[in-house]
Amino acid sequence: MRVLVMVKATAESESGAMPTTEELAEMSRFNEELVKAGVMLAAEGLQPSSKGARVRFSGKTRTVIDGPFTETKELVAGFWLWEVSSMDEAIEWVRRCPNPMRTDSEIEIRPIFGAEDLGENFTPELREQEEQLRRQIASKDANGA
Repeated sequence: MRVLVMVKATAESESGAMPTTEELAEMSRFNEELVKAGVMLAAEGLQPSSKGARVRFSGKTRTVIDGPFTETKELVAGFWLWEVSSMDEAIEWVRRCPNPMRTDSEIEIRPIFGAEDLGENFTPELREQEEQLRRQIASKDANGA
């Protein structure tokens, strides 16, 4: 199963405070363990919400809202994309993770929908279209694009 593992933002991460060399090294060691175990598919840190934007949808209207966003507890500071055998395995990996923040912090784990989760509305035609898109993405990745 694939899971999205989200590091929740803090006031400090939203201020733009950068990790120390030691903190970066500790997280790099953890990421290396994930790669060696074949768990990590992707990982990135996110810049503060002050550099971001949201688009609010209301019918056919689209409204752009520039950051920063005030509810820090609802923001994500970084993420991993993992392939694990179960939610229990994902939880065990997160328990081994160094604290991603200098203060108390929280990491959220969410399963990613697979084709099998979407039911009969995900028709064979839509499945083929999705697979074609995935092949195109993989081809770009393989060609260094």
